[in-house]
Amino acid sequence: MIKEGVILGKRYEILGRVGSGGMADVYKGKDHKLNRYVAIKVLKSDYRSDEVFIKKFLSEAQAAAGLMHPNGVNVYDVGQDRGLYYMVMELVEGITLKDYIEKKGRISPKEAVSISIQMVTGLQAAHNQHIIHRDIKPQNIIISKDGKVKVTDFGIARATTSTQTISTSVMGSVHYTSPEQARGGVVDQKSDIYSIGITMYEMVTGHVPFDGDSTVTVALKHLQEQIISPADEVAGLPYSLECIIMKCTQKNPALRYHDCASLLTDLKRSLVDPDGDFVVPGAGVGTDTDRTVVMSTGELELVQQRRYNEDEDGDYENDEYDDEYDDEDDDDDDRYQDRRKKKNVNPDTRRIMKILMIVAGVVVALLILFLAGNAAGFFSGPGLAQEEEETVRVPDLRGMTEEEARRELEDSELGLDVESERQPSNQYGEGEIMSQDPAPADEVAPHSTITVVISSGEEAQMVQVPNVVDRSESDAEKSLQSAGLTVVHGEAQYSDDIAEGNVISSNPPAGTEVEEGSEVTIIVSLGEAPATVPGLTGKSASAAESALADAGLNGSFSEEYSDDVPEGNVISQSIEAGTKVDKGTTVEYVVSLGPETTYVTVPGLGGYTENQAIRRLEQYGLTVGRIDYAYSDTVGSGYVISQTASPGSSVEEGTTVGFTVSQGSQPQQPQQPTTPDGNTGGDAQEETDESTEPSAD
Repeated sequence: MIKEGVILGKRYEILGRVGSGGMADVYKGKDHKLNRYVAIKVLKSDYRSDEVFIKKFLSEAQAAAGLMHPNGVNVYDVGQDRGLYYMVMELVEGITLKDYIEKKGRISPKEAVSISIQMVTGLQAAHNQHIIHRDIKPQNIIISKDGKVKVTDFGIARATTSTQTISTSVMGSVHYTSPEQARGGVVDQKSDIYSIGITMYEMVTGHVPFDGDSTVTVALKHLQEQIISPADEVAGLPYSLECIIMKCTQKNPALRYHDCASLLTDLKRSLVDPDGDFVVPGAGVGTDTDRTVVMSTGELELVQQRRYNEDEDGDYENDEYDDEYDDEDDDDDDRYQDRRKKKNVNPDTRRIMKILMIVAGVVVALLILFLAGNAAGFFSGPGLAQEEEETVRVPDLRGMTEEEARRELEDSELGLDVESERQPSNQYGEGEIMSQDPAPADEVAPHSTITVVISSGEEAQMVQVPNVVDRSESDAEKSLQSAGLTVVHGEAQYSDDIAEGNVISSNPPAGTEVEEGSEVTIIVSLGEAPATVPGLTGKSASAAESALADAGLNGSFSEEYSDDVPEGNVISQSIEAGTKVDKGTTVEYVVSLGPETTYVTVPGLGGYTENQAIRRLEQYGLTVGRIDYAYSDTVGSGYVISQTASPGSSVEEGTTVGFTVSQGSQPQQPQQPTTPDGNTGGDAQEETDESTEPSAD
């Protein structure tokens, strides 16, 4: 199952799964380019590596892409993304015909004809483009919310212009498959017409004509047994509709409608003339499965060995083929032919006969009343005064609906009172009367009231909810449905313990006793919960690594110079903060080395004056440091003697460099005279010094 939010083809967003078929899952999606909701059919993972199924899937898309009709599901796009093969189709909000039949039990003849007209119209559009559906069944017919009927799922369709090779495996739902399709023979538009007939049969009767324990059993019934007329089961079924269904379901393709156009003509005429005798008959008239099934080669060979032989050219032996239809189910054929003979009477003659029968009935009724009155003494003179109290016999209302019971009691001059509370019953269906008071056949006074109790349906059986935790979604559904429970899908959740696609929990939980048919909600795992990427910018490298570890993520860093971010802090990260990613994902981030350092070569200052030395340092991007002055016998006054950084050395730009400037040679000190006793003669010397000191001038 694809997670919600996945984008296919950089355009189609998965919003949730809405159904599943034999080869593909169907999701509701949104086309962000055209801003509309669509249905996205994605080939199941089991078949993505199977080239045969991929070709069938692409064939479906190519066949359906050319169909643009109001009674067909339109195909918009087909593509492949990350190993997923998908097809984008029109999203039809509604209910399948199969679900509609199950909901109503039976569909009224008029509504069945209306649905069939739209269904056949959509199929005719496919046949006009040389496309055979080959899998017509109620599950592939959708009734939209606005009442539009649409044919969908050309999953095993094939263009009739292609080579018609008899396949070793018969595709299609076996309950609706045609005899020639079950044999693995050539399939054309008449095969679709047979499946339409089976679908119409199910609409009016509420069930398929053939059922069995295996696909082979059902297929053999399609090959060998004549379909019983639906009129034998459905009272009041219009004669024309019976004839249409029987003609569509003839085992010999040559006896069916030769195309959808002729079938449409009779269906439309049936709407205005339900009991008309306009259908041209053919000679020899004589547990359902929701998923498309595949008959194996062995099953196909078994079917073929049981009945039909083919000659060297692939044609069927006509004598054996015709004899088979002439000999089968004579009783059913006779009943159908008897009804047709009655219908072949001239309409004017039928009306005259009806009038005569009514007149005869009135005469007989008057005669009976006269005889009964005479026996009671009403016509014996004074005996009229000896009138006895009149009573009414209570009819049996059990098994009738409330409406049917009221009509029945109107004829008996009795009233009906329905108990407000319904009661369960295993004998009578929901809405049917299960008991009455007075009892059937009791004699009561005219205008008495009959009190009845209506059934609420079968008594609920208690079942135990099976344990479906940590089982796959499909296995869980099968287990719950086998227990007679209804599966409801809750919102999928993340789980660190349950694998993606398996069930996390059920509500009610396993072991709970519930009524049969109760809803059980299952929660399916989306796998491990995704990690949320933390914000790393501005944090120290160690803090960033800790934050990633806490979130279940891995970190990988690199370093760069930055004038804005202090050294050792994070400058940027590869995945934006707040993004949901799988645990264990590696997030890359960049750590600052601080401002990038520029190195310069220290110039030599010797031989330069003080001002020249200052300018020279500034030109090299260095900062002038302390300037000292000293005497030098070798360097002229005003010139640089030495510097704090050695000339030619490499230092960072802006480094402070000081230097020393020469003051020239140190001046000589004058010698002091000495006295004969070797002393310097203090006062005289001081006087001499004062007399030799230069003036301020």
